Amino acid sequence: MNRPLNLAIAGLGTVGAGVVRLLRSNGKLIALRGGRAFTIAAVAARDPGKARGLDLSGVRWCDDAVAMAADPTVDVVVELIGGSDGIARQIVETALTHGKHVVTANKALMAQHGSALALLAETNDKVLAFEAAVAGGIPAIKTLREGLAANQIARLYGILNGTCNYILTQMSEPGRETGREFGDVLAEAQALGYAEADPSFDVDGVDAAHKLAILTSLAFGSAVDFAGIHVEGIRHVSALDIDFAAELGYRIKLLGIARLTERGVEQRVHPCMVPLATPIAAVDGVFNAVVAECDFAGRIVLQGRGAGAEPTASAVVADLIDIAAGRRTPTFGVPAASLARRPASPMLHHRGAYYIRLMVLDRPGVIADIAAALRDEQVSMEAMIQRGRSPGEAVPIVLTTHVTEEAAMRRALDRIALLDTVTEPPRMIRIEDL
Repeated sequence: MNRPLNLAIAGLGTVGAGVVRLLRSNGKLIALRGGRAFTIAAVAARDPGKARGLDLSGVRWCDDAVAMAADPTVDVVVELIGGSDGIARQIVETALTHGKHVVTANKALMAQHGSALALLAETNDKVLAFEAAVAGGIPAIKTLREGLAANQIARLYGILNGTCNYILTQMSEPGRETGREFGDVLAEAQALGYAEADPSFDVDGVDAAHKLAILTSLAFGSAVDFAGIHVEGIRHVSALDIDFAAELGYRIKLLGIARLTERGVEQRVHPCMVPLATPIAAVDGVFNAVVAECDFAGRIVLQGRGAGAEPTASAVVADLIDIAAGRRTPTFGVPAASLARRPASPMLHHRGAYYIRLMVLDRPGVIADIAAALRDEQVSMEAMIQRGRSPGEAVPIVLTTHVTEEAAMRRALDRIALLDTVTEPPRMIRIEDL
């Protein structure tokens, strides 16, 4: 067996501590599968004195993580600090420039700078591995880059944020007469540790968008384009919407969706109405799922825990084993210089069906005014739900449409919003044909 590889780990939070435990718990198995062992030679963390439940005696602590990344005795740098810029980016760039392999779980870094970092890695003949950056312990990166390498992928989509999926699952908790409101479930998720004190990164769709940008590059051989993603979060999803979705035969999920169109790459993150019969509709709680639709392999569905110390550490160490074994593939499946520079397909050109919920005053002529606005924009209604009568009071009306262009749908909703009988902004959720 070859000499052990010396690791430097930057960041000893939940994932970093999990990596240390996994390397020590399964060290013999890891060495057997990689053909060589690993030695944790150095670590850097914000608070060296913090109790982590780890025995780090004999491991060198470094105050300067960037200097640690340049240490000539280090073979592989594991970056687990996070953030798209700042010290995390400096560590990765320094390590690659100084001839170190890099393993990272940093989705923001790879979404914002992945193409440039891939080129830097290839220029220095080093590996930049990032399985842990997307979907925790699910081998989504390896599946797209290697397992499906012979396939043309028509469409990619998935549940990429466990916090949002937990919230939407709890809002539609079975056995309740009505759904629970977003704010109540968010507070519960924060109390349980599933959501951060500032949940914006998750509930506004940014986290899922970072992951989608990475998966899109792998699926279509495109340069990573986070800026080209249309992003919406789940704050506007209400208990009413959850109930109406169930009545119509759907569940609401926050999805990341990518496909190639005539205008370029369509990337979007937003709440979706998903038919109950589809596999992804049954993915609940903090679980993630990734679905790839391929020309030869067909539909591939991956599901599992998308976050947490153990699943994410598993993905980090899987990358380390590949490095130890000498398994090499281009960072995004094709040489960095060959990544296609495709334009972002404008969201206004998206075509699909829509769910619309309106709160309107129950007066004669309201439905006619709404229908006229849709008719003038060539939007065809498929179904309508109106419950009961409450003359003079605000009541919900739900419409679903046939396939139409998003620009037309938005123009119709802008006109409907101006009606004096409409009491709050219209709520729109896209219906996905999965």
